[in-house]
Amino acid sequence: MRYSYLILFYLLTGFAGFAQTPDKNLVQFSGLIVNADSATVVPYVNITNITVRNQIYAANYKGYFSFVAHEGDTLTFTAIGYRKEAIILPRGLAENKYTILVKMKQEILNLPTVRVFPWASLDDFKREFLTMKFADDDLAIASKNITRESLASLASELPRDGGEMQSYNFQNNHTRLVNKNMNQRMSNPLLSPFAWGALIQQIIQGDQSRKGN
Repeated sequence: MRYSYLILFYLLTGFAGFAQTPDKNLVQFSGLIVNADSATVVPYVNITNITVRNQIYAANYKGYFSFVAHEGDTLTFTAIGYRKEAIILPRGLAENKYTILVKMKQEILNLPTVRVFPWASLDDFKREFLTMKFADDDLAIASKNITRESLASLASELPRDGGEMQSYNFQNNHTRLVNKNMNQRMSNPLLSPFAWGALIQQIIQGDQSRKGN
């Protein structure tokens, strides 16, 4: 009697497995997975055959895959940072192989801002906050605000006011005019003392040569 139950169990299991696997033509399913925007390959994509008990396959580092499936199977493609893509293998193929180019679109998720604090828990924060020592003297607070570090930080962050911009422009204009006058004085031989010295030396040498003659 026990053996009869075992035989009946195996028969029912076989019929159930046969019912779950319909009579479909086998297909050698191959393809390449690329980025829809840049046409670069997407490596190591998970491929799930939903029709056949969620069998999972994977593409290689070049985005290529190849495995056996059935006509009419539904397959999904998933990868981190990309949207899920799904395709259905067509029926009535002329050959027992099917090749496809799968294009996956990137998925951008805007995560909320996370502020990291140096305390492990809220209790640690409360304990540290209660033990903090704040300066209650106005002189101590003022001295802290005019330190070199504080002033340098404020100078790097605060914009310049009208007076500072006017002084800065005046200094730049003065420097430009001084450089311009110096260049003109050096380029004009009448204003160069070296040119005058050379001219006087030539006159003296000319007088001496005429006296010798």
